[in-house]
Amino acid sequence: MRIAIFAERETPVALRAQVLALQAQAWPPAADDPGAGGADGGDADGDWHDPALDPMAMLLLDDGDTVLASLDVLSKAITHGGRVYRARGLSRVVTDAAYRGRGHGRRLVAQAREEIRGSGADLGLFTCDRDLRGFYESAGWQLVPGAVLVGGTPDDPLPSDRFDKVTMAGFFSPAAQRHAGSFTGARIALHSGLIDRLW
Repeated sequence: MRIAIFAERETPVALRAQVLALQAQAWPPAADDPGAGGADGGDADGDWHDPALDPMAMLLLDDGDTVLASLDVLSKAITHGGRVYRARGLSRVVTDAAYRGRGHGRRLVAQAREEIRGSGADLGLFTCDRDLRGFYESAGWQLVPGAVLVGGTPDDPLPSDRFDKVTMAGFFSPAAQRHAGSFTGARIALHSGLIDRLW
């Protein structure tokens, strides 16, 4: 097995098609919206992320070119507690149902953490369903108790506490490590835009 990393729009067509199929498996399009695809119910031309978030695709492949698991990494500068941080987060994490329970998703999520750590980002920050907290912790991420990510825009916010979500993080730079406590119980202005409203 190997992990392949691409700028999202440079993902080879055959691999991208497999990724979209996995996303549709995990998040089936609504019956009245057959053009929807992926985790966000996006557009018919491939359900791309907002290019302003510098999306990166990470794929776990078998010894051939079969995608076993995939995720996307999004990037954005955020301001919190009067400080600016380079933040990166996970989106659309999915493992093929036929290969679940074998550690493939955990391996990919753990590698994503190391990629983010090595990228120069100050921190990794994202939300997940509450019942997936243990999965992400087993891959090295930590819970940020009481934290709420506020996505969307300042004029049209989408806070994560509207859903049964928890906030996970990795604090990598010295500045992020020093001020990690300021994220606990805080509302964190992610403001990721109107395409990827929350990650």
